[in-house]
Amino acid sequence: MSDSRKESLKQAALDYHEFPKPGKLEIRASKPLANGRDLSRAYSPGVAEACLAIKSEPADARRFTAKGNLVGVVSNGSAVLGLGNIGALASKPVMEGKAVLFKKFADIDCFDIEVNESDPVKLAEIVCSLEPTFGAINLEDIKAPDCFIVEKICRERMGIPVFHDDQHGTAIVVGAAAVNALRVAGKDIGEIKIVSTGGGAAGIACLDMLMKLGARRENIWLCDIAGLVHEGRTEEMTDQKAAFAQKSDLRNLDDVIDGCDLFLGLSGGGVLKPDMVARMARQPIILALANPEPEIMPDEARAVAPDAIIATGRSDYPNQVNNVLCFPFIFRGALDVGATEINDAMKLACIEAIADLARATSSAEAAEAYRGEPMTFGPDYLIPKAFDPRLTGVVASAVARAAMETGVATKPIEDLAAYKARLDGSVFKSAMLMRPVFEAAATASRHIVFAEGEDERVLRAAQAMIEETTDTPILIGRPEVIAARCERAGLNLHLRDDFNVVNPQKDKRYREYWTTYHGLMERRGVTPDLAKAIMRTNTTAIGAVMVHRGDADSLICGTFGQYLWHLKYVQQVLGTPQLKPVGALSLMILEDGPLFVADTHIHAEPTPEQIAETCIGAARHARRFGLTPKIALCSHSQFGNLDCDTGRRMRAAMAILDSEPRDFLYEGEMNIDAALDEELRDRIYPNSRYRGAANALIFANSDAASGVRNILKVKGNGLEVGPILMGMGNRAHIVTSSITARGLLNMSAIAGTPVAHYG
Repeated sequence: MSDSRKESLKQAALDYHEFPKPGKLEIRASKPLANGRDLSRAYSPGVAEACLAIKSEPADARRFTAKGNLVGVVSNGSAVLGLGNIGALASKPVMEGKAVLFKKFADIDCFDIEVNESDPVKLAEIVCSLEPTFGAINLEDIKAPDCFIVEKICRERMGIPVFHDDQHGTAIVVGAAAVNALRVAGKDIGEIKIVSTGGGAAGIACLDMLMKLGARRENIWLCDIAGLVHEGRTEEMTDQKAAFAQKSDLRNLDDVIDGCDLFLGLSGGGVLKPDMVARMARQPIILALANPEPEIMPDEARAVAPDAIIATGRSDYPNQVNNVLCFPFIFRGALDVGATEINDAMKLACIEAIADLARATSSAEAAEAYRGEPMTFGPDYLIPKAFDPRLTGVVASAVARAAMETGVATKPIEDLAAYKARLDGSVFKSAMLMRPVFEAAATASRHIVFAEGEDERVLRAAQAMIEETTDTPILIGRPEVIAARCERAGLNLHLRDDFNVVNPQKDKRYREYWTTYHGLMERRGVTPDLAKAIMRTNTTAIGAVMVHRGDADSLICGTFGQYLWHLKYVQQVLGTPQLKPVGALSLMILEDGPLFVADTHIHAEPTPEQIAETCIGAARHARRFGLTPKIALCSHSQFGNLDCDTGRRMRAAMAILDSEPRDFLYEGEMNIDAALDEELRDRIYPNSRYRGAANALIFANSDAASGVRNILKVKGNGLEVGPILMGMGNRAHIVTSSITARGLLNMSAIAGTPVAHYG
């Protein structure tokens, strides 16, 4: 790397930490503090009630304070990864980063605490004195052997979990990688020879963990800067190293590497030489975890052992052993059951959950975050990626179960399945809101045809449908292309067993399909030859014909192409006097709750009648998601104050809605801010028909509706469910090109809901 490139990266890293405000953390209030009433409850005199409640029952601190979701990240900066003993102050950016990872991956709040204390006993006393503040302690970057002393004292004296991540977090992720690597290599952990370099805290913890997984003490050979740890050695020895001393005349790594099945490196770059790898056992497992330079570079190892299974600590190679796969989630589970410690059973449960997740089909979200990387279980995919959102629910619930089974949980969880679902809902923003839709869809098994069946997002959605629903996907596409893309994406999809394929180039139903389409369209200028061509090339038309003929229950299309182009063929084939497009409804899931927006695509300038129909459809769909509809008819005009086109059409739509009794609340015409702010609305129009904020915004032109939808997605971090095509009896839905695999799964649940549940 050139000097200018290095300097550019250095400056970028410094700018990241400095701007727009220094550091990576801030504190935000979780309760309103807007007036004197709030102040009197947040502080004096109301705060006294919480204080007295905790004095009476200490466990209530988890009810009335943040303690139950608060972790202290504590370090003296004596062993910062890759930097050494840089001191407490210089370690602060690392500890802030740790706190950010806790928040990002497990929604755990953290304070980073950097302590100027090198005496391990005194440091332990400081940490122990912090117990009233925190629900758990994460010890970080404390040198060995001091870290063993600090952890031992804290674990003995504190009634909350104390976890030294450099030891146990590393050991857990190494354990998961080793378990799966041994599975790939077909080797038994009880029979393998293990050679390790590095006798620090992480190295010792990893060896201890491998023994808990079944490795035999006599098969472990530990080397450090002074060579092989052997009986009688006094140089650079600690009690922890001595536990692995071999009775041997061999003295260094080069002497003991012959026949090694698993090399574990937690030492320094370049320690393991290619000629050593050549003398290892068949299909050697090499965990070269030194950073930034591993003990051996993967390409050097494979040059002499092409079958080697390799993991490093780096993100630019497969199988990155990263503690973030562990610590946020083991703390999540421990905090949620009020664990008094993190014991071996919880650590082993964490290993098993991480390893199992890697063997499952990779998630669409992880595939998107690591686009282009192999995501199929095997030599290059031993452990999940850090951004796999399933880690939270899978690992935390496994840890919680282990804590309860071993009796260290002070507040056991009665329904672990519901707990996992709640955790999944905190990660998959749509999960909780979509639950009633999925439950309704589960009452019947429907066939959903995807027009763009070769798209990887569709393939991942189909995999999820098979795993999570009772519906059957039908994919329109070339079978060989679908098979190749499934293999590339690591999907466990099998033609005919899991899903059906309609091949536009060759399908036995081709004649039936083109004659059906021609029969529908022959008086609208479609000749037999044109019908034949469309049924060979237009997958949306093919899918619509399938639904028309009863070969599928619903069509999902639109992952590429223009919305109205798809709508044209949906209308041609599936439209009837009773079924016609009413509007496109998008559900935007925002930080403060759901908000529907319509009509985003169907009618550029809807008539009052069309606006009224859109309101009725939006109300019906809001109920499907378990919401009480509050419809706002939005306009530049506000309760008749402007004589503009949108105002006139909205007022006319209000009159249509008022002409019959309605089973939902609606109000208008008004500005968006008045629709969402009850106090503002009351000042303008005190006699509003409903209280609180609207949860559905209906617009008088598609430009406004689409603009609001896109702003909420891009700037409001909103997650879209939809667009939902209203008025077509759930026979077709047209998505947009920005949809994700998770979005397609959500749409399949909407499409999979029987009409009986739909109206």
